[in-house]
Amino acid sequence: MGYVVLALLLIAGAAFAVAMQRRSHRVRDRSDVSDLDAEAEASGWVLRLGASLSVPEARLWSGAGETATRALTAAAECHRTAGTRLSEAHTAAEYAEATRAAKEGLAHVAAARAALEGRPALADSAA
Repeated sequence: MGYVVLALLLIAGAAFAVAMQRRSHRVRDRSDVSDLDAEAEASGWVLRLGASLSVPEARLWSGAGETATRALTAAAECHRTAGTRLSEAHTAAEYAEATRAAKEGLAHVAAARAALEGRPALADSAA
């Protein structure tokens, strides 16, 4: 009788240990997915900023006013910062910092484009 009770206790203990181990793996897996989602989002914002800085026709940026030049310089600095943070990030919070820097850079690009809208068009100046 004593061996049966001992065997049942050992089986129950083993089942409990397996259940707890599986539960801890599920919690860890969820945090990994969150980090991966944050990494993908940050990568997308950094790529979007980089694409905004590489204008198909570079002549559009030449001769830009002081306001546009400063905004573009700030955007380029944000791109470098965001790229560095992205390459060094390992947690969702660190990826969020890279995202924030990239979004700040996109705001600078928008300011530069707004400053350039007041300029005469390239085709008009060539005529």
